[in-house]
Amino acid sequence: MARRSQCILLTDDEQGAKGDETVTEPFNENLLRTIRLTREMLALADEGDRDRNDDSCGIIYGILRDSAYRLRKLVETECEKHKTASKWDA
Repeated sequence: MARRSQCILLTDDEQGAKGDETVTEPFNENLLRTIRLTREMLALADEGDRDRNDDSCGIIYGILRDSAYRLRKLVETECEKHKTASKWDA
């Protein structure tokens, strides 16, 4: 099983439950915000696919879903770079 970055797995509520571990650096906070955005993108793609009325709408939601996965992969890689460089404070 592939190891997933911890930053991808935490929701807003789980972040708050971590107690004294808070994000202090804006560059890390922006990565976490981007992760949340990709979750919203995936949810919208699912909802849009469910409610669409023609194939051209399906193409739009497919592109949205694909973009979310690609962006999430980039963010996961960046999180790992920050951890390796001891810049990750989340």
